[in-house]
Amino acid sequence: MPELPEVETVRRGLQPVMEGAKIVKAEVRRKDLRFPFQKDFVARLEAQTVTGLGRRAKYLMADLSSGDVLLMHLGMSGSFRVVNDDNGQTPGRFHHPRAENRAHDHVVFHMSSGAAIVFNDPRRFGYMKVIARRAIDEEPLLKGLGPEPLGNEFDADMLARSCANKKTSLKAALLDQRVVAGLGNIYVCEALFRSNLSPRRLAATLATKKGETTDHARRLVEAIHAVLNQAIKAGGSSLRDHRQTTGELGYFQHSFQVYDREGEKCQSKGCGGIVRRFTQNGRSTFWCPKCQK
Repeated sequence: MPELPEVETVRRGLQPVMEGAKIVKAEVRRKDLRFPFQKDFVARLEAQTVTGLGRRAKYLMADLSSGDVLLMHLGMSGSFRVVNDDNGQTPGRFHHPRAENRAHDHVVFHMSSGAAIVFNDPRRFGYMKVIARRAIDEEPLLKGLGPEPLGNEFDADMLARSCANKKTSLKAALLDQRVVAGLGNIYVCEALFRSNLSPRRLAATLATKKGETTDHARRLVEAIHAVLNQAIKAGGSSLRDHRQTTGELGYFQHSFQVYDREGEKCQSKGCGGIVRRFTQNGRSTFWCPKCQK
């Protein structure tokens, strides 16, 4: 499933063609994706101008001139592509034919600029919902989400406080969207490796018994910032389904240091260990037992 860098990459690709443009027509070509579309879904979108396009965790959020917000989630296989008014498309360097399967074009936004924004989702795990901006804090899909890992609120002290009394593993804590929003399996594995922390380490060790922030927490937050910023710059990671709005693949997967590298030598200088994989909370965890403690 796309994680924060992939969703942020899509947001940046859609922003120039969505912000400031009016949704002239909204096409919904089936009654549901992961969830049924609201009965007034189309009516609440058409004739509205997109005043801003943001992201919260793994959600895209388009602010509308009506005061509503269009909430969008890519699911496992969802992708957007931008089609010009001549029905042409400029493919990127890594253009992939999957997005060309028109049978899975389930939602189309026709914008006043003449561009069409097409949502393609073969597995239909994505979803969209229109909600009132004034009710956003009570929206069940967003309520309870933790801070953004690249936001000002997220720092070592905050993470240490959140994990101080947890009896779960460090990896499980980082995947808990109530602790920090938007992190997923790939980037948690990579951040733990970069900070030399074991995924099996107790989350509570990010704080001392007196509640003071440890160096572990500081190293981990620094690694999270670094790996997310690097991944966003690379356009995210394309393992199966992620594509940018141009059709390009992201290429951060070529920078993985542990994820999906089972059996390979550890890349830490002077380590000499071997990357291992084990199942943790139903997910594959990749790590170097020698240098991650």
